[in-house]
Amino acid sequence: MSREQRGPNEKLGAVLALAGISNAGLARRVNDLGAQRGLTLRYDKTSVARWVSKGMVPQGAAPHLIAAAIGQKLGRPVPLHEIGLADADPAPEVGLAFPRDVGQAVRSATELYRLDLAGRRAGSGGIWQSLAGSFAVSAYATPASRWLITPADSSVAREANSAEGSGAPLKVGHSDVQKLREAAEDARRWDSKYGGGDWRSSMVPECLRVEAAPLLLGSYSDEVGRALFGASAELTRLAGWMAFDTGQQEAAQRYYIQALRLARAAADVPLGGYVLASMSLQATYRGFGDEGVDLAQAALERNRGLATARTMSFFRLVEARAHARAGDAQAAGAALKAAEGWLERSREGDNDPSWLGFYSYDRFAADAAECYRDLKAPRQVRRFTEQALSQPTEEFVRSHGLRLVVSAVAELESGNLDAACEQGVRAVEVAGRISSARTTEYVKDLLHRLEPYGDEPRVVELRERARPLLMAPA
Repeated sequence: MSREQRGPNEKLGAVLALAGISNAGLARRVNDLGAQRGLTLRYDKTSVARWVSKGMVPQGAAPHLIAAAIGQKLGRPVPLHEIGLADADPAPEVGLAFPRDVGQAVRSATELYRLDLAGRRAGSGGIWQSLAGSFAVSAYATPASRWLITPADSSVAREANSAEGSGAPLKVGHSDVQKLREAAEDARRWDSKYGGGDWRSSMVPECLRVEAAPLLLGSYSDEVGRALFGASAELTRLAGWMAFDTGQQEAAQRYYIQALRLARAAADVPLGGYVLASMSLQATYRGFGDEGVDLAQAALERNRGLATARTMSFFRLVEARAHARAGDAQAAGAALKAAEGWLERSREGDNDPSWLGFYSYDRFAADAAECYRDLKAPRQVRRFTEQALSQPTEEFVRSHGLRLVVSAVAELESGNLDAACEQGVRAVEVAGRISSARTTEYVKDLLHRLEPYGDEPRVVELRERARPLLMAPA
C-alpha cells in the first residue's frame, strides 16, 4: 500500500533512468530484497508507475528497499532524498546501526528506546507491527564483524550538554548503575517464570527509556561509563530476549544489535559473547542454522582465555544448537561434548557473570535434547529430556514447558502416542500460565505432528485442552 499522492516524483524517475532499471525490474528487485528480509511483497510495474508518475510513497520498509535496489545497480549508496523519498518513515533503519563512534552509539541506542515507547503508545504495535516478520539475519553481519575486530572502545568518558535532554544533564554515579543492574536482575527472574509477554517483563523497554536513556546521555567518567554501558547492555539484551519470546523478531534483532554495541563500550567481552549467543539462538530458531553457527563461533573466538568455564560451556552449547539445525550431526555432537567438558571443569567459586545464573546441567540437558530432536534421534532426546525434567521448576517455568513439548515429540517419534499426549497435556497446562509466543509455537508444532492420529481420543483431548491457548490473542 502507498500513502497520499504528491505529484510526480521526478527524482525517482530520473534515478531509475540513470540506473537503467525498468518499472518491472525495480518491482522485482524490491520484492526480492523484501523476501531476503522475510517480507512477502507483491509490487509490480504498475506500483512503480504510481510511485513515479503520481508521487505515491510506499509504506513500511519499501522506500529503503527501493533505495537499496537502485544502489545495487549503481554500485553506490542511494540516500532517500536522492529518490524523492526523504519524508518516508525513518523507522526501518532505527536500531540496525552499529556505529564505530561511542557518541553515535549512545544516540543509536537511545533513539531505539524512545521509538519503542512511541510504538506502544500508538496502541497498534507501532513500528514492530508494521515490520512484523521482517527479521533479516544478514543485518547481524556488520555488528558481529565490527565487534570481533574491536571488542572494546578506547574511552567512554562523556561530558553532556543541556541541549541533549529536557533539563540539566545528569551526573552519573555508581549508585545509578546499580539501580539498572537490579532492574535487570528482577526482569530476568520475571521473564523466566512468567514469559516475555508478562506485564512485569514488558516494563523493561519503559525502564530503558525512562532510566537508562537519560543516564547514557549524562556525564560520567570512563570507569562509571563502562559500568553504565554494561548495565544498559544487559537490559537491552533482555528487551531483545523478551521480544524474541513474544514473537517480535524485528524488535528483538534491533535490541540485540544495540546491546552488542553497548557491551563493546563496556569493554565486557563475555557480555558481548552472550549477546552474540542470543543472536545465534534467534537465527537458529528462524531456520538460519549456518548463520547461527557463525554467530556462536564469534562469541567463542573472542572469549578464549577470558570467559569462565561455565560461560564457554554455554557458548559451545549454543553452537551445537545451530549445527543441529543446519543438519550437521558430527559438528553438533562435537560441540555438545565440548560444552559438557567445559561445564564439568566449572567450579562453585568461579567468577561467573550474574547473567549466567540460569545455566546448569539441566539447561545443558534441555538444549542437548533439542539438538537431537532436530537431528531426529528420539532415543537421545528422551535420555537428555529425562535429565532436564528432573530439576525443580518454580524458577524456570517457561523452560519446563518447552522441555515437556520436546519430550512429547520424542515419545511420539518413538511410537509412544499415549506418553506423547500425556506430556503434551502437561505442556499445555504450563503454557497456559505464562505469556510466551515461543512456547505456544512449540505446542502448535506438537499438534501438527499429531495430525495423522487426529481421531485418537487422547489426541482429541489434547487438542481441546490446547484450544484456549491457541485462540488467545498474540
